[in-house]
Amino acid sequence: MKIYFASGNLHKKQEMQALFPEFDLVIPSEEGIHFDPEENGSSFLENSLIKAQALWNMVHHPVLADDSGICVDILKGIPGIYSARYGGKDFPKGRPDGTKPTQEEQNQFLIQETDCALQELASQGKALPENPRSCRYVCAMVLYLGPDRFYSAQETMEGSLIQSLDLSRGTGGFGYDPIVILAGTDKTIAQLSAQEKNGLSHRGKAARGLHQILMSLVPPANN
Repeated sequence: MKIYFASGNLHKKQEMQALFPEFDLVIPSEEGIHFDPEENGSSFLENSLIKAQALWNMVHHPVLADDSGICVDILKGIPGIYSARYGGKDFPKGRPDGTKPTQEEQNQFLIQETDCALQELASQGKALPENPRSCRYVCAMVLYLGPDRFYSAQETMEGSLIQSLDLSRGTGGFGYDPIVILAGTDKTIAQLSAQEKNGLSHRGKAARGLHQILMSLVPPANN
């Protein structure tokens, strides 16, 4: 059975396809569908719903959508829902002209802004948190079967930022993965295998919850 995945990100599609192996996940561009909804929600869940509803209105077929990002505790959750367009301390919600920094620039911005926040805390004579660079990935995922019938799950993956960009490592994953150390390990997310990441990630956890629902409500073909 075909399910539309509300994304243009092929890396995400590959991760999701591995998490829903019984189904044929299709992103809009693969069928020539122009899909670029305005993600103007105030939370991961709102943005996920915006994408799911927008694509369902175009295809009238089951849709999976997710919104995810990284939240740094010392920065009070920055960049959060703006992770994809984060432009550093000056442009935490993205640059006014809409241009997006390279991922390496975004990684550097996030480390620098975290350093500044920690230095400011120290200059005020305040004690640093036990894990001063703690952060987490957050994913809100929606299984959308129609305006009156949808399901959602939100999950996290805990970690901490590396101290400097030259400590980034790993070639797997995408986005901020090379600068995030998985909690309880010395590995960055980018050093995990695809199978390891799917088993531990925010997206993997949310997907497994919705997969169980999907299997009970919309059995795949040939079952």
